[in-house]
Amino acid sequence: MAGRDRDTYVHRVGVTPETTSVISSKNKIYATPADAGAETLFQIGVVATFDPSETRAVEAVRGVGYGDHVAELVPGVTDPMTLAVTRTAQYLSMIYQVFGYKGGVDGIVRSLRHHKWPFDMVQEIVLSRMLADSPDTADDLSEVSNQINGGYNAEQLGAMMTYYEGCWISDYSSSYAADAALVQENVTVNVTDIIANTGVTGQEYVETSPDLFNKFARSRIMSQTFTPEAGTIES
Repeated sequence: MAGRDRDTYVHRVGVTPETTSVISSKNKIYATPADAGAETLFQIGVVATFDPSETRAVEAVRGVGYGDHVAELVPGVTDPMTLAVTRTAQYLSMIYQVFGYKGGVDGIVRSLRHHKWPFDMVQEIVLSRMLADSPDTADDLSEVSNQINGGYNAEQLGAMMTYYEGCWISDYSSSYAADAALVQENVTVNVTDIIANTGVTGQEYVETSPDLFNKFARSRIMSQTFTPEAGTIES
């Protein structure tokens, strides 16, 4: 599968500019295709867009007799993250195939009805070499997660890794138009869980860990000690 849409002179991998800003050409998306071995990851092909998105409702708590004032905001449960992927269709590599299903020239999978098992995806944002020359970050890069294709060293920087586990395709579309030669496949992927690479693939983070957030960034509401006495609330 990896050689079907990359190992030609047309689809050579080019050199990416080194910038301090995140750029899309340093963003790589991996999955295990239909003809790969166990735990073998390949880039999923010529991707036009990769759009992660997630939401959760935040409900306002109000009190009768307290006027037009929000007492507290209470976050609800987080909706499953969605990944919108637009990918150029290849004769030998359709989008079902790159996510592990034997479709296209590999088999009979043609519909979401045949999608019965979840799959995993990995996002790799490769760090710029400019960071190695920065005195502000040079001492911290040893904490960066390893890349899929090699570990961290002074000459070859690592990458920020994100693992999308238990993925299901909820929407699929493609368009064959008379006035446009290019055919692109569009899928919406729902994700069960999202984790970072902490050195051990699949290792869970602890939600109460002090490494999860900066305690000094918490709201000052956490440290308020003044409590109004009865009758001091203005009407």
